[in-house]
Amino acid sequence: MKRAFITGVTGQDGSYLAELLLSKGYEVHGLVRRSSSINRGRIDHLRDDAETSARFHLHYGDMTDGVSLTNLIHAIEPDEVYNLAAQSHVQVSFELPEYTASTDGIGTIRLLEAIRASGLDCRFYQASTSEMFGSTPPPQVETSPLAPRSPYGAAKVFAHWATLNYREAYGMFAASGILFNHESPRRGENFVTRKITQAVARIKLGLQESLVLGNIDAVRDWGYAPEYVEGMWKMLQHDEPDTFVLGTGVGTSVRDFCDLAFSHVGLDWQDHVKHGDQYERPNEVDGLIADPTKAREVLGWTTTTGVAELARLMVDADLAALEGTA
Repeated sequence: MKRAFITGVTGQDGSYLAELLLSKGYEVHGLVRRSSSINRGRIDHLRDDAETSARFHLHYGDMTDGVSLTNLIHAIEPDEVYNLAAQSHVQVSFELPEYTASTDGIGTIRLLEAIRASGLDCRFYQASTSEMFGSTPPPQVETSPLAPRSPYGAAKVFAHWATLNYREAYGMFAASGILFNHESPRRGENFVTRKITQAVARIKLGLQESLVLGNIDAVRDWGYAPEYVEGMWKMLQHDEPDTFVLGTGVGTSVRDFCDLAFSHVGLDWQDHVKHGDQYERPNEVDGLIADPTKAREVLGWTTTTGVAELARLMVDADLAALEGTA
C-alpha cells in the first residue's frame, strides 16, 4: 500500500486529491493547522466513511514550522508528498505579504529540507500556479517567462525554483505542476467564481439583491478541480520528475463567467453586478491561458469539463446548499 502525505488537505484540491488517492488504495496522511475553530467540512465524509477512515489520517503541523514538518516526514515515511498548502488568495497576499512568503515560499523549502534530511526515497509534488506568469502574454507554457504581479505569485516563483533546484542539486524526484485556475463547488467563498455562483443562487432565491466585483475584464483559464488532481497524481507516476502546465487552453473573462452563471437561472447579470474599487488589485494580471500540450502528450492528461458546464454545476450546488433558507 502506497503512503501519501498531503499538505493543505482541508482545501479544495487537497480534499479531491485525498479522495482520488484513497480510491486507488493509498494510505493518506494530511496536514492540518491547529486553530480555535475546526474547518474540515471538505474531508469529513472521508473520515466518516467506513471504507476510507482506516486509511485516512490527519496530523497537526504548519508550513511555518519546520520542526513539525521534519517530525511528520520521519514519522509517516511517505512514498509521495503533495505540497498543496498555501495562502492562495491573490488579493489577500497584498495585505499579508510576509505571511504569504513564509507559508508559500519558505514553507516549501522547509518541506523539501525535511524530505532531504530524512533520506527517504519519496516523490514530491509542488503546487505551482499560473499567477507566476503574471504579465507574460498568453498562451503560457512551461518555458514562458515568469513575471509575477503579486506577493502570492512571487512567493510561488520562489517555491517553484526551489523545487527545481532540489531536483537538480540532490537528485530528488521533485515535480512542479503549474496549474491554471481550477474550480468546483468546494472552492473557497472568497474566490471570484464561487463568489459569483453563490451570489447567483442567493439572488435567485431572493436572499440577496446584488453582487460587487472588481475587474470583470480579466481573462482566466477555468477548469474543473477533480480533473486537475488527477494530473498531479500522473506527474508523480511519470518516469522522471518534470514541470507540467495544466489548463483547458480556453480563456474566459470574469464578465463572461457572470453571464454563464446568471443565465443558467434565467437572470441577466447586468441587472445585479456592480463594480467595487475595493476589489481592484494593485497590480492586475490581464490574461492567463494555458497551453497544456506537454501534459497531454507526455502524461495523457486532458480536461473534459468546459467553463459553461463548470458554471452550471457550481450554481446548482450552491442552490442545493441554500434549499430551505429562502
